[in-house]
Amino acid sequence: PIPRPLHPPLTSHLHYESLFAPPGQPYYLGADNVGRDVLSRIIWGSRTSLYVGILSVLLGQIGGGFLGLISGYFGGKTDIVIQRVMDVLLSFPTLVLALAIVAALGPSENNVILAIGVTQSPRAARIIRSATLTVREAQYVDAARAIGCTDWRIVFQHVAPQTISPLIVLTSVELPHAILIEASLSFLGLGTPPPTPSWGGMLSGVGREFVQRAPWLAIYPGIAISLTVFGFNMLGDGLRDLLDPRLRR
Repeated sequence: PIPRPLHPPLTSHLHYESLFAPPGQPYYLGADNVGRDVLSRIIWGSRTSLYVGILSVLLGQIGGGFLGLISGYFGGKTDIVIQRVMDVLLSFPTLVLALAIVAALGPSENNVILAIGVTQSPRAARIIRSATLTVREAQYVDAARAIGCTDWRIVFQHVAPQTISPLIVLTSVELPHAILIEASLSFLGLGTPPPTPSWGGMLSGVGREFVQRAPWLAIYPGIAISLTVFGFNMLGDGLRDLLDPRLRR
């Protein structure tokens, strides 16, 4: 006998006798065109959206922050080359650049993370570079040079910790943008491939095809995206108020 999985996803349960069941008992948010529970798919799809959003933002902030540190501290030709590359990336609209990367690499979860991370890195590089230009002129940095510390030790031990605060705020602000980009890519068919549910994919597939017959298929995933983006925006504003001493005063 073929062993059954210990924890099968709720999204795989098909009930053909409940096609387009309206919201109510037993489907609190209704059912889709093959009888799958919309609430279960939204809950399961939140894992995909949050996983892709968080990892892509971390990738973009860490990579862009590292480039910003190097650019701001060393200056010269290194600064010119890195900033010109960032200018090229910023010249493209975010969604267009992510579409181009995913279209070149192929639709998959990892490629979506990489594409969104690339689009997030230029802003992090600019902000960290600006903070680094201020910190590198501090007296404790001059003292570290005077006692013989290497440039890389100064960068990671003395300069980088002073740039954490703006990076945390930027991460919380960019996270809702990453979730929206992931939903947009899934809506266009270049996000996480089916049958794995994602909020953008639910809007693109049966949500768009059966919007007149079963509007709840598009309404509830859209509400999930809106509430998540709104929540992370509020979190970003709170962190900015907490970490910025000028706003605290």
